[in-house]
Amino acid sequence: MITNISLVTLYVTDQDEAKKFYCDVMGFVEGTDVMLGEAFRWVTVKHPEQPELEVTLMVPGPPLNDEMAGAVRRALASGSMGGFGLTTDDCRGEYERLTKLGVEFTQEPAERPYGIEAVMRDNSGNWLVLVESRAFSPEDFS
Repeated sequence: MITNISLVTLYVTDQDEAKKFYCDVMGFVEGTDVMLGEAFRWVTVKHPEQPELEVTLMVPGPPLNDEMAGAVRRALASGSMGGFGLTTDDCRGEYERLTKLGVEFTQEPAERPYGIEAVMRDNSGNWLVLVESRAFSPEDFS
């Protein structure tokens, strides 16, 4: 029986810089950082309040083929690569804190039917959604 999601992959342009961003700016902690063979580095970070879910910071390359790795690099460079959503209890406060730390936001905090949402980019070009959730129903979207 599957019990939970334990690992997600986020493609990044530089594992060291991505690890610094997620740990020093976003408040994550280091998970694993090891070399597997001579050319493959496995780097993970995790949120201290959700340690069972690790985010692998993966550079585009094997096991992707050259064509797919190139497509991922182009998506990162254009800032169009999707990342993941982050929950906060104060979207506007986190927006202010992260902005002062140099995080690029593509959307300031805005009211949505499901809460307050802001959209940012990490230092590899992935977009991340920051959401302060509230209860909603399907009718709230009409």
